[in-house]
Amino acid sequence: MSGVYSDFTALRAALSDLPEPDRSAEENARRHDSQLTKPPGALGRLEDCVFHLAKWQRHAPCLETVHILVFAGNHGVTAQGVSAFPAEVTVQMVANFRHGGAAINQLAKLHKASLAVIDLELDRPTRDFTGAAAMDDAECLAAVNAGAAAVPSDADLLLLGEMGIGNTTTAAALSAALMGGTGQDWTGHGTGVTGASLKTKVAAVDTALAWHGTALSDPLEALRRVGGRELAAMTGAILEARRRSIPVLLDGFVVCAAAAVLARLKSGALDHCLAGHVSAEPGHRRLLERLGLDPLLDIGMRLGEGSGAAVALGILRAAIACHTGMATFAGAGVSSGN
Repeated sequence: MSGVYSDFTALRAALSDLPEPDRSAEENARRHDSQLTKPPGALGRLEDCVFHLAKWQRHAPCLETVHILVFAGNHGVTAQGVSAFPAEVTVQMVANFRHGGAAINQLAKLHKASLAVIDLELDRPTRDFTGAAAMDDAECLAAVNAGAAAVPSDADLLLLGEMGIGNTTTAAALSAALMGGTGQDWTGHGTGVTGASLKTKVAAVDTALAWHGTALSDPLEALRRVGGRELAAMTGAILEARRRSIPVLLDGFVVCAAAAVLARLKSGALDHCLAGHVSAEPGHRRLLERLGLDPLLDIGMRLGEGSGAAVALGILRAAIACHTGMATFAGAGVSSGN
């Protein structure tokens, strides 16, 4: 079933017949929840999370097999001076992931989740999108296909993260292309740029929007022109997860910008997704609002790597623990009040 898209027409066609949630599995979870020793709704969003997992997993909700995928790419727009770190840091951080030294490694270990890091032609950055398309059709499709192919078939839940110096500039440009607005509306501090550097970053986004013009009105063209390989890969992974009925826990601004491509292509394309957190990057909150996603956490994180989603995984594990471990009114000999 894994998606291999030969062209954008095939990619669009894959969105025309997406699996719907299993309402029977959801109803079974709701019925079980109603028998647990608590007032209805007393666990708040923990209950909503359980029902979400049930209807997409299509069985009693569980988190036995959780996979984290971190995609890495390099960006030609870094030549504009949009980041506080040089592009070679992407390669260095990928090595750090593989040696177990990053935040996401510790969170994956804590939550007993597998972690895979997929680097996408780091020695060949995308083109500087202030004066060219970041990728041609073949490059964009190759990244989408790499993301789709990386999705494990046995996942109960998929978490997505990214690494790529310059990619908050890319996320800002892509968000503006998809949702409207200017560089000022979507651009934040990213790796810590301030002052003149922040103005340069905003200007790079505005220059890209003007240079590409109306071509950005098509979501896939926007992804190709002002996106990046890791964003295209995450778009492919999110779509593949939907095709496999695997729920997805989204991370920060860059991940959600990649997800927004699918939302613009088809209403409801992100119904299988939960937003793990809202980051300190201002465009992320705005983007979540536009996507209709209510984040589980708001704790000021802005690291990327999938780290915010991995912290939110603890919320989902708490939800499952209560749903599967609590006694029922009948089993505990407690009056239900009915």
